[in-house]
Amino acid sequence: MTKSVRWIGLLCSLTLSIPTFAQYASDAFRYSEINQTGTARFQGLGGNHAALGGDASSISGNPAGLGFYTRSEFSISPSLSNYNTKSDYIGTTRTDGKSNFNLSNASLVITNKPGYQRRWKSSSLGISYSRQQSFQNRFSYSGLNNRSAYVNKVLENVNSTNPTITALGNDYDADANLAYSEAAAYYQLFLINPTTATGGPYNRYDANSPTQQLGEFDSKGAQTQWNFTYAGNYNDKLYVGGSIGFNRVKYDYIHTLTERYTTGTIFRGAVQSEDLTVSGNGINATFGVIYKLNPIFQLGGSLTSPTFTKIRETFNQSTSADYIVGSIRNDQGVDVGPSLLTIPQAPNDFEYSITSPFRGSVGATVFINQSGFITGSLEYVGYGGMGVRTKYLSDADNKAFKDDYKQEIQDTYKAGINARLGGEYRSGIFRGRLGLAYLSDPYKIQSDGINRDKLLLSAGVGVRHDRFFADISGTYNTFKSVYTPYVLNNSQDYASAKINNNTTNVVLTVGTFF
Repeated sequence: MTKSVRWIGLLCSLTLSIPTFAQYASDAFRYSEINQTGTARFQGLGGNHAALGGDASSISGNPAGLGFYTRSEFSISPSLSNYNTKSDYIGTTRTDGKSNFNLSNASLVITNKPGYQRRWKSSSLGISYSRQQSFQNRFSYSGLNNRSAYVNKVLENVNSTNPTITALGNDYDADANLAYSEAAAYYQLFLINPTTATGGPYNRYDANSPTQQLGEFDSKGAQTQWNFTYAGNYNDKLYVGGSIGFNRVKYDYIHTLTERYTTGTIFRGAVQSEDLTVSGNGINATFGVIYKLNPIFQLGGSLTSPTFTKIRETFNQSTSADYIVGSIRNDQGVDVGPSLLTIPQAPNDFEYSITSPFRGSVGATVFINQSGFITGSLEYVGYGGMGVRTKYLSDADNKAFKDDYKQEIQDTYKAGINARLGGEYRSGIFRGRLGLAYLSDPYKIQSDGINRDKLLLSAGVGVRHDRFFADISGTYNTFKSVYTPYVLNNSQDYASAKINNNTTNVVLTVGTFF
């Protein structure tokens, strides 16, 4: 296995981001973004945590909300998500999708009431498991490319360094059928060829053939978190709380690009496959406060430290060539084309750390007699403050890795301002809820003309009984993204898939008081 950093940043489509920025800046953003979390009640309210309490979502949201509890509680929140995509690539449209069943939230709240004569009316300890972010996705794209194929990207890279054929040969282990570079795999498959006795410049067969391309992407995984929270109620006016979060990241994807050279005389086409497996653990802390000005109006806010996460990943690639047997012959008429049609590359392992953005939120809640309330919040997310670093390389390379990607992050991302609004109507034991969340585009540059704002619409209903409660909510999330399978020096020679994403998430929460 190689210790080299997987400098495949030019693909940078793995996070559906702007296609010319480096990979690890995109990784930092992928593992830092949070859309909507919590129980069915809070998701039905648009994910508002800042100035509302009395719900298990406060454990991982604003921990001060735990101070509103007057009795202990256990709840569990399974959910079902449906992901739908529609892609446009070189004038061709494709649709795809998948569904996923998961556990959105599970929590336990233990409340203590020391006595009615004390100013500290109660305190609560909360433990919760929550699904902070889902990495489930599936899309495909296809189109007839008259300008290039994936092999053109390999050619540009290899001709920029111009290795000898001896060097490319040394990068291939014939006994194991394993390449240690992409160029070596393409060379062994005859997909790139030298034009001199020693090597470069290199060219390709079927260079003028239009290429029918089909790409398929499938990812899974999630960012989950265990939170341990303590909160108190001071004189039924001031509620304060703190939380420690232990974060877990698990992400996997598979991408396959199948190409057919429509007028090829040497090769019918080629297949480029890759997969990435990521796991990591992190820690963060949150402090929150809610102040009740009077019985109908309260303010709240919380601050969340960056999450410090250590990441381990393994990246794999393989290349297959569809060779037309007998197309390459020597002077004696003997076929001297590739003897192997599939060559994998050595797995690339890497370890690094991510510092996620600092977060802060403020909000207000207005109660309308006994009929319900309206709550809203603003959230600041300092994406420009993200960072990546590693100890996997030499000291000089470790410093360059940190500094270069810090600059890349600052050039790519800006602070995000997210707005949420929700309301609840109460009638007896019945509850009805509506919510809206707007998540702003965190990118400084929109070179592809895509606005990456996200709009989340939610609704829910529930019942509250003296001993138990049940809620159900649905959230519809719509946004746009871009996937670029490869990048060339001339932007006119490659294409990107523009993708419309629509996600529906249904959460059911059931709980009991004790």
